[in-house]
Amino acid sequence: MLGRSAWGLFWMFRYLERAENTARMLDAGFRMALTRGLSAASDEWRSVLITLGLEEAFAATGLDHTGHIITNFVLRSPENADSVLAMMENARTNARMVRTAITREVWEATNESWMILKDLLARPVSEADLGEVLDTIRRQTMLVRGAMEGTMLRNDIYNFAYMGTHIERADNTARILDVKYHVLLPSLAWVGSRLDNAQWEMVLRSVSGERAFRWMNAGALDPKGIAEFLILDGRFPRSLAFCYDKLASNMASLAYGYGEAAPSHELLRQANARLQQTGIAQIFEFGLHEFITQFINTNRQIADAIAADYRFTE
Repeated sequence: MLGRSAWGLFWMFRYLERAENTARMLDAGFRMALTRGLSAASDEWRSVLITLGLEEAFAATGLDHTGHIITNFVLRSPENADSVLAMMENARTNARMVRTAITREVWEATNESWMILKDLLARPVSEADLGEVLDTIRRQTMLVRGAMEGTMLRNDIYNFAYMGTHIERADNTARILDVKYHVLLPSLAWVGSRLDNAQWEMVLRSVSGERAFRWMNAGALDPKGIAEFLILDGRFPRSLAFCYDKLASNMASLAYGYGEAAPSHELLRQANARLQQTGIAQIFEFGLHEFITQFINTNRQIADAIAADYRFTE
């Protein structure tokens, strides 16, 4: 496969995953803000911007940290190059570039998603309509993945698409955990409080993990247990362990098909081994923030190595 086609598939699915994760974060921020006073709600919305890496871009606009303004900046603002609307447009552009590599169903699902969201985000989104808009974003991105699962051969095209998905998903889950650790609580004195527990619940909700975690823990919410669930539980599809298991599987299939493994394979193998050999007690002893920072940096290095190995720029 040409490097440019591999790049198009990899980033098409990164954009789709990022759009869905952005919708999940906005939903969590919206729910948290509803339970707080005006001034505290502003902090919750700020934490959403930090998680998404958009704090600096938003500050440059000079706008207030209110829910309505932030949601529209994140969803549709022309001043935000990483808005959901821009990501869906990028995903569609990439899909068009690799049109002959994907099935008709995957192209139609991507094109339909772009047209629906373009129409939905043509005007500012009101607070009353926000829930429906976020549901639509999640539903449409899952529709594309469903078409991919149901119609594509398990070949290098499929593997590049899902390598992009799992790299992006691991990055997002790690950032959500990190922002909870650093930003949301007013001070360390609030650790273990009702507010602390409510925020952990919202972290779980943002990755659709609330029900699964409660099933496994008899309804109890425990910060260390939640961190272990999101980092190390390979059964949960948004955990770091699950993402790296799937990424390893996709890259192994690629190496088998191409007859050789590249340096990025070894980088991933080392990172996955470290993750599997680390317990939650060791992570907390090392420092959750330090662990997450190290993971995000390694994740970026793996993505860069994949781009270099498969000549994404050629």
